[in-house]
Amino acid sequence: MQKILLDTNVVVSALISRSVPSKILYELVLPKTVQLCLSEEIFAEYVEVLNRDKFSKYSGFKSNSIVVLSKLSEVSTFYQTNRKVQVLKDKTDNRFLELAGECSADYLVTGNTLDFTFTKFESTRILTPRAYWEDFAPKK
Repeated sequence: MQKILLDTNVVVSALISRSVPSKILYELVLPKTVQLCLSEEIFAEYVEVLNRDKFSKYSGFKSNSIVVLSKLSEVSTFYQTNRKVQVLKDKTDNRFLELAGECSADYLVTGNTLDFTFTKFESTRILTPRAYWEDFAPKK
């Protein structure tokens, strides 16, 4: 089973629109077709970001985010990261690389192409949601 990481922006996008991030979340992650790898720090970031007031303008966002966070806590595999890396300028994004190294993730899916300018970190491929969905996601 593929091990993947979802950057927070992918989870937000999945809740805002019915686009590729939504397909990844609802068709692969929640039904456990892939293994979502998380750390307590990344899950806490999900919670903090999804509770921001700016998302209240989207109909049903708050209630959907509560359900999704609950399901993610159930279906994900949690890892404790013991190492620190300083690869990215945005220090909080380094935690995704730390987790990728810890769990030997196959893919890190992110819409943040400004900070994640490289395509691989150790054994983990870094892809946009569309590239992951079209070329690497498990097909039914």
